[in-house]
Amino acid sequence: GYFWHISDLHLDTLYSTQGDVYRSCWQLSRQGASTSPQSMESPGPFGNYNCDSPWSLVESAVKTMKAKQGDNVEFVLWTGDALSHSAQPLSEQKQHEILRNITELLGRSFSAPFIFPVLGHEDGSSNSLQKYKQMGDLWRHWLPTEALNTFEQGGYYSIEQTKSRLRIVALNTNFMRHDHEPEPRVSHSLRWPNEYYGEPRASSSTMSAQDQLLAEQQWLWLDEVLSKAKDKQETVYIVGHMPPGVDERQLGPQHSGQLIFTERNNKRYLDTVRKYASVIQGQFFGHLHSDTFRLIYDEQGKSTSKLSYSIAHCTTGSWPAGTPISWLMIAPSVVPRKEGIGGSNNPALRLYKFDTGSGQVLDYTQYWLDLPLANRAHEPLWQPEYNLTHYYALADISAIALHNFAERFTGKDASWFTRYQRANAVRFQSNAACQGLCMLNHYCAITRLDYDEFRLCLESEQLPLQGHAAGTLVLSSCCALASLL
Repeated sequence: GYFWHISDLHLDTLYSTQGDVYRSCWQLSRQGASTSPQSMESPGPFGNYNCDSPWSLVESAVKTMKAKQGDNVEFVLWTGDALSHSAQPLSEQKQHEILRNITELLGRSFSAPFIFPVLGHEDGSSNSLQKYKQMGDLWRHWLPTEALNTFEQGGYYSIEQTKSRLRIVALNTNFMRHDHEPEPRVSHSLRWPNEYYGEPRASSSTMSAQDQLLAEQQWLWLDEVLSKAKDKQETVYIVGHMPPGVDERQLGPQHSGQLIFTERNNKRYLDTVRKYASVIQGQFFGHLHSDTFRLIYDEQGKSTSKLSYSIAHCTTGSWPAGTPISWLMIAPSVVPRKEGIGGSNNPALRLYKFDTGSGQVLDYTQYWLDLPLANRAHEPLWQPEYNLTHYYALADISAIALHNFAERFTGKDASWFTRYQRANAVRFQSNAACQGLCMLNHYCAITRLDYDEFRLCLESEQLPLQGHAAGTLVLSSCCALASLL
């Protein structure tokens, strides 16, 4: 069977082809417009790398899903962030209207009523019970009664597949997020269009006592659902918006947005996956806008100090991490804009092939839209980008196979990382080469989801990943030290 994964649409209803690409592609008043000579560039009909998605891009993505694999599809995973990055000042009513339009588009496009949505951190201004009830009403035609009950309590749910042993577990990762101090979204000199003035919105920078209680209830519920699945010999897909671990494209101070969950929630999630790894067939997330994956290991072989961590690498040739027991797939976004780090991507969709009985993921095909070409041709020419098992030469999709692939990044053949890096931003042409610390950041983010392990991976690595002469010297010195201890 097949299922689609679509994520991070970030629809901006104020996108205009007459807008300013340095001001969110909005058509602003003359006083608020950019005075840069570069601002003569016009936004394309299907989007711009500096801006959130126009309706034409979102509509073309859903039409492509229907055309490529519409009827013969078991379900669709929709992993959040339908609203624009700039939607926060919108009234609740306007936000809900945008979400309803996207919901209706998806509903019209798929005959099977199995679209499984999760909440993104941009999908509304609060975690209130009123919000969950409102969203539950919007999606009740997709969610059975039991799922609706928990969704309206906390924005999470579980669905048992009638034709198989597969259970979908949809999390509200907004309860787990790392709340660093947000930077101002726009400069004060930017004049907001009238449509953006609405009712005041509640701050979501800190968790209320009620949210803390709801967050704890989700953790207890998750453990109960996975325990029952284990007893009933079911298999499970965990689905959420924000993944655990760090953002592989974020370099620099870790308080700048690299961490995603709080440290406590990150550890709790990893411990839960380790506890129930035998029933978890796959984990599917979005949020990062990048095409990447993550690996979770058991806790055997973990080092307790930076020195022993380095010595273990010298003596064994690999970084100690334990045995790979579970994997996460992080799907790239439909929106081409990546806020905050200046790294964009081409729009993307993903079609998975899986065993409908066991839930085992067999492969996926990644689709992409060459955005400049689409804008020049005035036609969205979505096409296959790659097939996972063929592109990465994988015998199957398993934690061990993906671990072995990630370990190729540390070898002398740089072509494997080059392949991965090309897919990571969906063929977006960046002038900056990803080498050295950048390459290491990807490797450590993929293989070290625990924050302390990630830091150790970065700090202990003095060896260029491609094994050049300087690295050989460091390796020799390190191993000489190991032999003296």
